[in-house]
Amino acid sequence: MMARGRWLLLASVLVAAALPAVSPLALLFLSAAQQYQEAVLPFREHPYTGNKPILAEYDFIVIGAGSAGTVIANRLTENSEWKVLLLEAGDEDSVITEVPVIVDELQLTGYNWGYSMEKEPNQCLGFTDQRCPWPRGKVLGGTSTINYMIYTRGQRRDYDEWAEMGNYGWSYDEVLPHFMSMERCLIPELQNSRYHNKNGTLSVEQVPHKSPLVDAFLEAGQAQGYSLIDYNDPDQNSQGFSRIQANMHGGRRINGANAFLRPIRKRPNLHIALKSRVTRVLIDPQTMTAKAVEMTRNRQWRVVRARKEVILSAGAINSPHILMHSGIGPADHLAQVGYKALKDLKVGYNMMEHVSSAGLTFFINDSVSLTLSGVLRPQALNAYRQGQGPITLPGGVEGIAYVHTRYNDDAYGRPDMEFIFAGAAICSDAGATMSPQRLTLCSYRKGMGITDETYYSLFERGQQCNAFTIWPMILSPKSRGRVLLRDNNPFHWPLMKHDYFQSEHDLLTCIEGLKAAVELVESPAFARFNATLNPRPVRGCENVPFRTDAYWECLLRHITTTLHHQSGTCKMGPASDPDAVVDPELRVHGVRNLRVADASILPRLPRAHTNAVAYMIGSKAAEMIKQAWPSQSPPPPGPLPSPYSGPYYRWRLPGEPLPVSGATWTI
Repeated sequence: MMARGRWLLLASVLVAAALPAVSPLALLFLSAAQQYQEAVLPFREHPYTGNKPILAEYDFIVIGAGSAGTVIANRLTENSEWKVLLLEAGDEDSVITEVPVIVDELQLTGYNWGYSMEKEPNQCLGFTDQRCPWPRGKVLGGTSTINYMIYTRGQRRDYDEWAEMGNYGWSYDEVLPHFMSMERCLIPELQNSRYHNKNGTLSVEQVPHKSPLVDAFLEAGQAQGYSLIDYNDPDQNSQGFSRIQANMHGGRRINGANAFLRPIRKRPNLHIALKSRVTRVLIDPQTMTAKAVEMTRNRQWRVVRARKEVILSAGAINSPHILMHSGIGPADHLAQVGYKALKDLKVGYNMMEHVSSAGLTFFINDSVSLTLSGVLRPQALNAYRQGQGPITLPGGVEGIAYVHTRYNDDAYGRPDMEFIFAGAAICSDAGATMSPQRLTLCSYRKGMGITDETYYSLFERGQQCNAFTIWPMILSPKSRGRVLLRDNNPFHWPLMKHDYFQSEHDLLTCIEGLKAAVELVESPAFARFNATLNPRPVRGCENVPFRTDAYWECLLRHITTTLHHQSGTCKMGPASDPDAVVDPELRVHGVRNLRVADASILPRLPRAHTNAVAYMIGSKAAEMIKQAWPSQSPPPPGPLPSPYSGPYYRWRLPGEPLPVSGATWTI
């Protein structure tokens, strides 16, 4: 019975992945899978609030159960004297989110906030509404539940630069212990490395499936003079090629919830409230002290008090959004939406992202690449039961490389370009058209937001291709964006603005990355597959000479790809830094008992994917919080200031007018 149930579960997962996110049939399969999970998988019993009521006050309130927030909740509840509330706007993750191959499909579900950046001229032209989607996790585990699981820490100099900017305690040697303490390295050849640990709870393994294509990728890199490296070893990570290290265990995703919450699900001092939307932090304007959190849950309003601290770990979009609705942010902008600034800080500035393009497709004459039909074969399903096979590939990604372009201006010789190698392409699932009736499926290109017109300019309708791709990702972009409030309704999306090619240097570097990727594929290593660049130009670039710099620029502007690495909007820096929002101990400048701990605090992007960095930030934040609050009996909380001075600071009721004439809002 159990074996039949597991097969039914896996079939439900895969069929659900092959149906529209809004299809009733898809919801039926998802529901069946969820019911099976709750019935027969005891390790996934609901480990959270259960019958625990949300208390009126806690020692610490952590906002956001993403990569950083899960670590903080884990570390703080090690002290049994402290009661910790972890608030998450989304729902629990599931066995569905553990299936690596459907990573793009997850971005079409309710596990994703569904954000898109504002329309900017000359970028994202091939996407719906000419706006690039910015996937962010709205689920237990946050974006670690819907990302590609790639585990990279960055270069030594990345963190030493943070320290040199006045951020004491953030040099590489000081953050490395946090990376290592969490890691459970399952890669045999790295078991004796002094830069890896095998005793943590965050599993890191190489993707179990290994196609001949990734061997050709590594071979091509060696032919160009690059070494095969462990890119998380600071002694050898300057440049080179490698298979990816991923947050997986036995071919299944390991997110923040799996690594840091499920092992402690029985701690009585941890309460986790799901589907809990935080609207602001209540700050006493007289003492400038964070006192409580305002939230909605089950369509009811709550205020929960914090005896010690509020820790904001909602991510690079939602953390600045909540701060600004709390009166912390640029005074001129807050005034525009009718708020009086409690503290004038550059919240929302310094938005950074690693920009790339998924526009390169290389056709091959062999069926060794990842395809939808291959994933649905019985042998692939059987292999996945054993933690093997193509279903373990996170969206097809197998390899990674760090290389230099001719525009690299780094004084320390760090690479300026990353290659992400995937043994699949946006046509690997036939562009979400199967059968003459064109049954619509969730797909790579739909997850990215690529329009029908753009897609069918590149591929024939119904063409399920044997192909692979390389995404060239700029590692140290100079362009910056910004997050702003749309209005004074905390339930409205913020405005997310970013001109990826604001800096000509970034544009030129990305063009060189595309050219270098094509050159790599046209080397002898890929000759046995007859790897051929798709000769069809993307829609909008038909009149630009193919394979010229002008064409590569046009391709970048039409298929502009982001990589879940939004960061920097609550910049960390000393008080002398006019752009800093938090200090090196992650305390909001000028506000007591309020910290920000997530990727928004990055002063400068490391040459790394940011998920491992966010875990590290959570671990370091927890250490600093423990040092700030020596273990002792908690002091009495004292009364909340009531009423707050002025209408903005008074508790609002649903539908009550905001302090802007005529403005109202409802849940």
